[in-house]
Amino acid sequence: MRRPLTLPILATALAAAAVYACSDGLTTATGIAAESKQTPTSPTVTPQTTGTTQRFFAISPVNDRVVWASARGGTFSRTTDGGRTWVTRVMPGGETLEFRDVEGVSEKEAYLLSAGTGTDNRIYKTVDGGDTWTLQFQATDPRAFYDCFDFWTPNRGMTFADAYDDQFPVIRTRDGETWVNIGPNLPAAQPGEAGFAASGTCIKTLAGRYGWIGTGGAPIARVLSTTDGGNSWASSGVPIQPQGTPVSGVVSVDFRDRFHGILGGGDILASTEPQLNVARSDDGGRSWTLATPTPFPGAVYGLSYVPGHQRLGVVATGPSGAAWSSDEGDTWTLLPGITNCWAVAFSSWKAGWLGCGNGQIYKIDFSAKG
Repeated sequence: MRRPLTLPILATALAAAAVYACSDGLTTATGIAAESKQTPTSPTVTPQTTGTTQRFFAISPVNDRVVWASARGGTFSRTTDGGRTWVTRVMPGGETLEFRDVEGVSEKEAYLLSAGTGTDNRIYKTVDGGDTWTLQFQATDPRAFYDCFDFWTPNRGMTFADAYDDQFPVIRTRDGETWVNIGPNLPAAQPGEAGFAASGTCIKTLAGRYGWIGTGGAPIARVLSTTDGGNSWASSGVPIQPQGTPVSGVVSVDFRDRFHGILGGGDILASTEPQLNVARSDDGGRSWTLATPTPFPGAVYGLSYVPGHQRLGVVATGPSGAAWSSDEGDTWTLLPGITNCWAVAFSSWKAGWLGCGNGQIYKIDFSAKG
């Protein structure tokens, strides 16, 4: 979320450990071929060493071995051994950038999205494991704030941004190099409507042409959806609460197939208050119903389906805690001792990662037998 109150809100929220800030269309948690027959068991959660104290905003697994992560301070990290070792680097010349989203394509190839004021909104790409980065896009309007991106393929993706002039300046690439504005294709924006750049998951792409975007900051929190790769869009309201203020709405959205999805959000500053922070859809995002709230208070900043975990496995996280569900949010179990994590993403039910403050990353493994 952008606007002049972005930095003051961010500073205040960090002090309160309730800070706000989209992403893995290539290796989604939704490509589940068959339902697991194992009984749900609590996951193993293992802290991993990253070599930085910068906050991690987003996580993008390519597979169980290769994972990219992005952080503030121009920082990005990569592992090629499942997180046993992480190589963390700062982009030369980008030390002041906040990399709010990352899209891992392979061990060598990835995209980074930075968000901020005006020209700080940028998209970079590497094809050599992060040794060098090519600037693909840089915003020029001082009102710009780009929240999240997601990709259907290594060369097809789109990026969501906060609205101004009643329009979302959404940009799309079809060749992995050039980005074109498709904002006129989307519904008109409400006053103040925006995304939340908390975990890089305010946008979700799936199956070559489906996509969903969660919004907030406006009178009605919405999900915008496309079934044709961004050429046309529909919108639907969502029932999560609180909403209708500049700091509330949908923060994270995920789909396990083109019909069944889950979202999280709420008031991103009310970290100690219980909220109706999770909702589900079974019709492709045309309508949403409340699920059971997470057992941790405050807003959900990031959530993800767990591949192979009874098809209905979900992990949700936020400043106040993290929890997992084996039944798509009907019931939840806290992950003990886990707080201040904003992002979560999986490559398989054996390998997921939480991105957290103070440079912390946790690996999550649901494969233990019950």
